[in-house]
Amino acid sequence: MENKQHQQLIKLANTKMPYGKYKGRFLIDLPEHYIVWYNSKGFPSGTFGDQLRLIYEIKLNGLEDLVRKLKET
Repeated sequence: MENKQHQQLIKLANTKMPYGKYKGRFLIDLPEHYIVWYNSKGFPSGTFGDQLRLIYEIKLNGLEDLVRKLKET
């Protein structure tokens, strides 16, 4: 894997929800129904929206555990 992509996945794995009901929860740990709701509503613009869109794709393909392994302990 390219180093830049690896760094982006590490950052994704360690990013927390900045607001709302799930504030403080890692994005990868957000409930699937919440991410699906965002997909139907529309993701926010910018980097955060890009991260949520990637989380949606990861969850859709059942790859959550690969991202969870990248979380800093």
